[in-house]
Amino acid sequence: MKAALCREFGQPLTIEDVHLRGPLRDEAEVTIEACAVCHSDIHYMEGAWGGTLPVVYGHEAAGRISALGTGISDLAVGDPVLVTLLRNCGECLNCRQGMPARCECKADPNNTPISDSAGNPVARGLNTAAFAERTVVHRTQLAQIPNDMPMDAACLLSCGVITGVGAAVNTARVSPGSSVAVIGAGGVGLNAIQGARISGASTIIAVDISESKLEDARKFGATHGILASTEKPHREVRKLTGGRGVDFALVTVGSCTACETALRFLCQGGELIIAGMPPNGAEMSLQPVIIAGLSQSIKGSCMGDTVLGRDIPWLLNHYRQGRLKVDELITNRFPLARINEAIESTLQGNVRRNVIVFD
Repeated sequence: MKAALCREFGQPLTIEDVHLRGPLRDEAEVTIEACAVCHSDIHYMEGAWGGTLPVVYGHEAAGRISALGTGISDLAVGDPVLVTLLRNCGECLNCRQGMPARCECKADPNNTPISDSAGNPVARGLNTAAFAERTVVHRTQLAQIPNDMPMDAACLLSCGVITGVGAAVNTARVSPGSSVAVIGAGGVGLNAIQGARISGASTIIAVDISESKLEDARKFGATHGILASTEKPHREVRKLTGGRGVDFALVTVGSCTACETALRFLCQGGELIIAGMPPNGAEMSLQPVIIAGLSQSIKGSCMGDTVLGRDIPWLLNHYRQGRLKVDELITNRFPLARINEAIESTLQGNVRRNVIVFD
């Protein structure tokens, strides 16, 4: 099969013929029909978080099951599914407490089903490796979707939607009538805005460096927009909230500066939710006395604390009802052969999501 390989950090991907072994117990092979380009993939390609080379990235995918390993009875060949990086063991404390996105058991990075034309192992990036015509993943990484849902839209549920909506709904637990600031109006940020809107927030303030992205944010549910380049954006936030600040500040970009700035947006008792992931080693500064004195809190949100079996049906219901915009998140579609063009377009910062589509 064809796959896009990263052989050197910071260099273009190469389209190569690779071998994919069949699925083992509790694994499924999925023929990929669409896979979006996420900034997390790009950060890995740049070497920001390390990792093994060569590797196939891509983790925001959808397709159809083309083969099943043993031990799987609830899925069938031909089923349309999402393919996510959310692999869980079902046995650790977090899994038993209903938090599979926080599973403590990590997959063995050396156990890869992919090898190159010379027989050398190729790593399965983010447990998924979906920048390829097919992939083999653990059963817990799959979620069924309707037959009639377009795959290019469906794939966005695998990461951008669940990460953004989940940060607002699952991690922050935004309540009706509350105030929310979302820092970053890209793919994840727009979905955080949607999550805040669906949760009933009365004030949703988008903060971004781009006026065009603030316009996007309003289309997805933001009530106000503030340019991050404003001299003192926290003053603008307080003007919009009667002087008190926001109940929740959701940072959806991988920037320590954004996190530091967002702390100043919070009201007494407010919560900072960090969903964006800066490079390894990046540090932020804060004054603990302020956090303690104002009873504020800081939480991380990995993949929106998603529970696939609970959250995907809920999101699909909102999508069918027209309350969750998904198709509108797609900016461009590219074939696998043009993946480097899709990545470059994403890096320019003027897209919501670029999607790789397969024939």
